[in-house]
Amino acid sequence: MRAVRTPVVALGVLMACASQARADATLFLGSTTTTAARAARGVAFGGGILAVGFEFEYSDTREDIAAAAPSLRTGMGNILLQTPVPISGFQPYFTTGAGGYREELGGFSETQLAGNVGGGVKLRVAGPLRARFDYRVFRLRGAPLYPTVHRFYVGANLAF
Repeated sequence: MRAVRTPVVALGVLMACASQARADATLFLGSTTTTAARAARGVAFGGGILAVGFEFEYSDTREDIAAAAPSLRTGMGNILLQTPVPISGFQPYFTTGAGGYREELGGFSETQLAGNVGGGVKLRVAGPLRARFDYRVFRLRGAPLYPTVHRFYVGANLAF
């Protein structure tokens, strides 16, 4: 009985001491710069406790046939390491994750797995509204036209 009681008591103490879980949602616009700069747009939803967070994001970049720049759609699950509280209104973070992508140009298409790393900062604007600045490097698996893709975005982030 003691072997069960000790872990249960330890878990209870940890839960009582942990800060409240937080969540946020981001709508973003940016640029995918690989090959040619093209507009990227998307949405991200996340949450976390203290310095560890997670998010799920979807992003869409349109193709530019004249520049031979493919469209790229990504769906990623990410882990964030961030400061537990903002520092002078700024909350920097580092992120890494994996998911899937679809790249298309003309009659070519590739759907496969991908990974990403990046980072950014969330800047408090007013109340729960924050501005989010984010930079990512995507590594596309399979046979994409461009296996490494860079994206920068600015988003409106709502914390709740």
